[in-house]
Amino acid sequence: MSEPRGPLAGRHALVTGASRGIGAAIARTLAADGAVVTLLGRDAAALQAVASVIGALHGWVAADIGDENALQAAVAQARAARGPIAVLVNNAGQAESAPFAKTSTELWQRMLAVNLTGTFHCTQAVLPDMLAARRGRIVNIASTAAQRGYAYVSAYVAAKHGVLGLTRSLALELATKGITVNAVCPGYTETAIVSRAVAHIVAQTGRSAEQAKAELSRSNPQGRLIQPDDVADAVRWLCSDSAHAITGQAVSVSGGEVM
Repeated sequence: MSEPRGPLAGRHALVTGASRGIGAAIARTLAADGAVVTLLGRDAAALQAVASVIGALHGWVAADIGDENALQAAVAQARAARGPIAVLVNNAGQAESAPFAKTSTELWQRMLAVNLTGTFHCTQAVLPDMLAARRGRIVNIASTAAQRGYAYVSAYVAAKHGVLGLTRSLALELATKGITVNAVCPGYTETAIVSRAVAHIVAQTGRSAEQAKAELSRSNPQGRLIQPDDVADAVRWLCSDSAHAITGQAVSVSGGEVM
């Protein structure tokens, strides 16, 4: 079996929410750049399918990032199989909509647990490896919801604003440690989350799926949905050595929606 080659050769990358969509695209891209990738998510069958495509050097672990004990065990398993973790991409996330007056405490806590607390847990789990190596890359997949507001998703927006705040604070804390921390903020991206948003618009308004999709695309000045590979390419750059001076940033991948 040949050794991986590329700018990330020899580095172990952990990607959460890697079973589909943006996470799977990031995993493929980092693997193509030579990283040895561990995919983490809840759907074991889907993770295995992605891992089998990107190659035998790579693997997967199943865990819910909202369960701190399960996550710690999964990270330990990944470390034992592929070595210390040098790159972390916190991609796992979930979006649910509701008018603010109808946002339950349960929905609020669920959005915080998956989008913000999960990012906190994953980062704490891998940070000792990076501190020991005095080198590391942490990329948090936030959203344009971390940079602006959207109606009817206040809990999600609040959680993603929290992710961006965490990114900026941790970047300063680790600035002298050889570790960068950045956020990538996609606009509406053609993933399962957007498919659910389209279905919700159809159910609430009676518009066709094509009309609903066009409505979401209009938020992007380029008039299109962002593609998962667009996000993966931004992550690729932030994980590279050429981005060593880039930290604490929110890179908007939104076709100009957020400047």
